[in-house]
Amino acid sequence: MTEPLGDTPAPVRVLETETVFAGRVWDIRRDTFEFGDETLVREYMDHPGAVAVLALDSEDRVLLIKQYRHPIGRREWEIPAGLLDVDGESPLVGAQRELAEEADIVADEWNVLADFDTTPGGSNEAIRIYLARGIRAAETVFERGGEEADMETRWVDLDEVVQAVLARRVQNPSLTVGVLAAYVSRQQGWSTLGAPDAPWDAHPKSGSRSE
Repeated sequence: MTEPLGDTPAPVRVLETETVFAGRVWDIRRDTFEFGDETLVREYMDHPGAVAVLALDSEDRVLLIKQYRHPIGRREWEIPAGLLDVDGESPLVGAQRELAEEADIVADEWNVLADFDTTPGGSNEAIRIYLARGIRAAETVFERGGEEADMETRWVDLDEVVQAVLARRVQNPSLTVGVLAAYVSRQQGWSTLGAPDAPWDAHPKSGSRSE
């Protein structure tokens, strides 16, 4: 019988690891590790991980934010998201914090919607997307600076966002993965959703990378 389709952990013996560049947000790491009969050296972006939130209101509208992203030189539509860079903070609490800070809203119902690795050939960045429902205004309005200072927000019907993804008019990966996952999950009565505290073994800090 064929096993269900799924990625599998593959821990390797890391012989040496070093930070070759220490950045403001993430680092570049070089690992020397055993792989079969070979010793390999690979460099990659060492990332703290991130969370994103697909906030869905009672009319099945998705909260979108439009933000400038310097590496690609565009303002792109996204869903609220942020780094897991607070020591000891759980992914769920991080997602709740980001939703309040970026959109001035909170949610009463949380579920894991999707997990994905952004660039597994060159980065260990992993993102968990939460579905947030039971939306209401936050009691605190946060001050925003930098690229977040002039963000545009819009509530858009889920079906309309899906069409924008399929027409390639929006390309942010968390938005793309999130809305497509939500569209399919809704068709299946939301049966695919995970508990808000579901294990996240693929997270780069989970300890499953090496022996």
